[in-house]
Amino acid sequence: MRALVLGLPSLNPCNCRKQQCRKLFTRTHGLGFSNPSRLETMSSCRAPPRDFSSILMQAVEEDYELRQMKDMAAARKRWEALVREEKVKVLTPREAGYAIQLSNKTLLDVRPSKEHGRAWVKGSTWIPIFEVDNKFDVGNLSRQFTNFIMGGWWSGVPTLSYDAQFLSKVEAKFPKDADLIVACQKGLRSLAACELLYNAGYTNLFWIQGGFEAAEEEDLEREGPQPFKLAGIGGVSEFLGFTDQQRAAAAKEGWGYRLVFSARLVGIFLLADALFIGAQQVGRYLQDVRSH
Repeated sequence: MRALVLGLPSLNPCNCRKQQCRKLFTRTHGLGFSNPSRLETMSSCRAPPRDFSSILMQAVEEDYELRQMKDMAAARKRWEALVREEKVKVLTPREAGYAIQLSNKTLLDVRPSKEHGRAWVKGSTWIPIFEVDNKFDVGNLSRQFTNFIMGGWWSGVPTLSYDAQFLSKVEAKFPKDADLIVACQKGLRSLAACELLYNAGYTNLFWIQGGFEAAEEEDLEREGPQPFKLAGIGGVSEFLGFTDQQRAAAAKEGWGYRLVFSARLVGIFLLADALFIGAQQVGRYLQDVRSH
């Protein structure tokens, strides 16, 4: 977003010219600035209105979000068409389990490493379509910070980036006529993978509707330390047991399961109280030092 704003012409009145203002009008006309007379008045070297930059930034942000929503809506339509036209066959988690056991079909797990490391299907092949982005550069740090403050701290969802080698990795392992059951945690990323694979020439594709989160433990032969349903949770919500998946597990496990998370919540309150009292004591000590 910042890059888009920085790419706009300068609004400094000292170097404002007709040509720059016309370019600015051309680039902002599609963002909702439909009155040319307002921008034509800027062709002289008078300063623009104070709030123009903020209005322009808001317009660019709204346009970016609108394009994202349109792209996602278009992707959903394409995926629905793939399923509706049976170019990708739909399986429930239980049906996928039967297909793996009885038909020797291959399960292709496209989840990132964080989710795959918690639970995976025995004998499955893991090739992530998105992977955790741990690159240490300014742009990525900015993305990670934005992801954190926008809810990553609560949900534990990491910053992900598309693996451009995904198709080549699949093609290196499987021929185009292979029977592939494609799965992820909730079902969306695996649908995106199915579209890529179908466009690349794979014709025997199966999709697990709802992903591993919809699977019961008896549906698929699991390996790993966590149940399938809990493989995609994280952050503070997981630590406190506030996720829907954990609430469902608590309803089955009973009070023993709930007491663990209740104890954690009490522990956080006690720690916060201790830190507050400690800060007060340090403040008093510093005040005494200054007074002497």
